[in-house]
Amino acid sequence: MLLSEVIGQEKLKQQLVQMVQHQRLSHAILFVGPEGSGALPLAVAFAQYIVSIPNNNESAGGDLFGAPEPTSPKVYSPEEIAELPAYHRASQLMHPDLHFSFPSITEKSGAKNLSSNFIEAWREFINGYPYGNVFDWLQSINAENKQGNISAEECNEIIKKLSFKSFESPYKVLVMWMPEYLGKEGNKLLKLIEEPPANTIFLLVANSEEQILPTILSRCQFIKVPRLTTHEIETALIQKGHVEPEKAAQIAAISDGNYREALHLLQHSDADFLTQIREWLNAILKGGPLAQMKWVEEISKIGREPQKQFLKYFNHLLEQSIRIKVLGSEIPLDPALKDFALRINKIASVGQLEAIVQELDKAVYHIERNANPKMLFMALGIKFYHIIQNKTLILTEA
Repeated sequence: MLLSEVIGQEKLKQQLVQMVQHQRLSHAILFVGPEGSGALPLAVAFAQYIVSIPNNNESAGGDLFGAPEPTSPKVYSPEEIAELPAYHRASQLMHPDLHFSFPSITEKSGAKNLSSNFIEAWREFINGYPYGNVFDWLQSINAENKQGNISAEECNEIIKKLSFKSFESPYKVLVMWMPEYLGKEGNKLLKLIEEPPANTIFLLVANSEEQILPTILSRCQFIKVPRLTTHEIETALIQKGHVEPEKAAQIAAISDGNYREALHLLQHSDADFLTQIREWLNAILKGGPLAQMKWVEEISKIGREPQKQFLKYFNHLLEQSIRIKVLGSEIPLDPALKDFALRINKIASVGQLEAIVQELDKAVYHIERNANPKMLFMALGIKFYHIIQNKTLILTEA
């Protein structure tokens, strides 16, 4: 993966290349970015760039005790890197000086919990779904209900790998994804991160620095990866996903800077979520318990991922309703969505809408953790009824 293939983040790409050009490459860099921002593909592309630099540091002469100091390697542009033989190995994640560590599971009793056990699956994941999250990764290795982690055994393996001399690159690079999954065993790596072997680079990629061991944080250079812009996501959907511009614009507008979210919305873009929302609210506020139970029975059949997308779509509509209520009705919005927003604004205040948004956020969290959908949606309906209270809502077309 070339840096140019990473969506957006142009300033960070330039900064990373300049760090190499000016020989200001820190031995430990922590990329922190929210889900779908591209922190992982950015770090992987940078790692591939680093290890693809030819090793021109070999001594040109001198005896065993008087060899001259090695010279700095030539600096290559990302475009030049793509033409080098080493890049072809790096792009396939098979370069001998490029290493990875990530949350994994113990496959069977007595086996070691090591990233290397899942390296083939990891290559497929990075090449096919680099904007995925930990849930996606664990699902891809059939973790089921097992909790992934970066084990003490993995830390020992990292120490062992990085103790060897590099094979062909001037650098050895370790990309550790989700250091939040390191427990106290992460302290095994402190000395290695603080005083690594020569030309050893740690690239850590996290969603939030709050869950990382403070002792590791203090040893890293911090790079914040911002959310993608709506325009960047829209362009990526058109160019990479071959999505029609109108649909790409709509999906980008509700993805909240999260490219993973945009891909999931695209996957479920044919679902008529707006009609489902109308039916749900009418069942809650007008139909009574039997209508609610019938609706819940239907929504519980569609699967967890569509349920999550449905709730996030509902959340987006309520956020637009709040914007219209606060900023006025001139906000550009799809006519059907705008009609819904205006209707729901007639029966709920900003405070009530915000309360519903909070409940929807909680519901998404619980669905990701395998909550019973029937119980969850019934409970949500009851909460919405009490939030809106007994006001009448007409959500059918005028």
